[in-house]
Amino acid sequence: MSLTAKWERVRELVRKELLEVFRDPRLVRMVLVAPVIQLLVFGYAVSTDVRRTPTFVVDQDNTQLSRDLADTFFSSGYFHRVGLSDRPRDLTDAIDRGRALVGLEIPRGFARDAARGTGVVQVVLDGTSSNTATIAMGYAQRIVQNWAQQHAGATLTPPVELRERAWFNPDLSSRDYNVPAVMGNVLLVLSLMLTSLAVVRERELGTLEQLMVSPLTPGELIVGKTVPFALLCIADLVVIATVALLWFQVPFRGSLALLLLAGMLYLISTLGLGLLISTFSNTQQEAVLTSFLFIMPLMLLSGLMFPITSMPLGFQWLTLLNPVRHFLEIVRAVFLKGAGLGALWRSYLALTLIGASVLLLAARRFHKTAG
Repeated sequence: MSLTAKWERVRELVRKELLEVFRDPRLVRMVLVAPVIQLLVFGYAVSTDVRRTPTFVVDQDNTQLSRDLADTFFSSGYFHRVGLSDRPRDLTDAIDRGRALVGLEIPRGFARDAARGTGVVQVVLDGTSSNTATIAMGYAQRIVQNWAQQHAGATLTPPVELRERAWFNPDLSSRDYNVPAVMGNVLLVLSLMLTSLAVVRERELGTLEQLMVSPLTPGELIVGKTVPFALLCIADLVVIATVALLWFQVPFRGSLALLLLAGMLYLISTLGLGLLISTFSNTQQEAVLTSFLFIMPLMLLSGLMFPITSMPLGFQWLTLLNPVRHFLEIVRAVFLKGAGLGALWRSYLALTLIGASVLLLAARRFHKTAG
């Protein structure tokens, strides 16, 4: 059988799949509109930055110096004053009732002690949200230290000066860190859903059996079912990257070619996983539910929000089998660091091995169920 004939059959199947997608308004919205909406939601809602944290102030000293410290504390924009008192129990009440997450307590004699270099202030934090409390504590320490250094006699000169310098993300903006990584999760959901639902829909309509008795081989059917969605996902990758650059102003210091290469290797894994799910599903509802059994663990173990190094050792090893983890490492490094293939070849190799393994397993399972 000639290669030309094989190519013609695959091309017609790809054309059929693309026509089915664009003839269905729901699929068009899912493919073109939903990823942008998800990116906007993630970009604005998913943030670890601390801004305007509700703060209650107890100023027992009530001097010009104590008021100046409080004003400096709130002019930073990290904290927002929700109450002022000279009684410590009011601070406790505000945190207990959830009206404040941070409490700033300035004791009596603060101005006198500060002139001697022994001034002390207390910051009380609501530890219910440990992440917010940790970040707010760091901001508070830096604000108080900078204020003390600007006032003669307010602090002793430390024997060692620590100068911090953040590379690649100088402002420590969580948006620059999270937005590029969102494309990995968006492509995961999109590719799994499109592939698994497309094959199961053929089975529900009875057209899958017709395709199997046609001159199409199982391999050609797999290629014809995955290539259209791979093209659509690559287009979404470009759209998401464009929105990240133009709308969120995320810096891009790397190579677009490396980003596209990572996207294609990543899609081999996710499309293969979607194909594998379709072999275990008899209905579209079952395919959707099965997809979510994979989506949530893959996201949680990807390092999107939770550092992999903070996970138990067993889970850290488990993340090495997660293609989302390797794709996010590449995306963040390409966007923020401008890293090249020499620094990222391990992640590219991992994506290649995982993708080949998943696609091979899905193809074998597909041959058995289709046959």
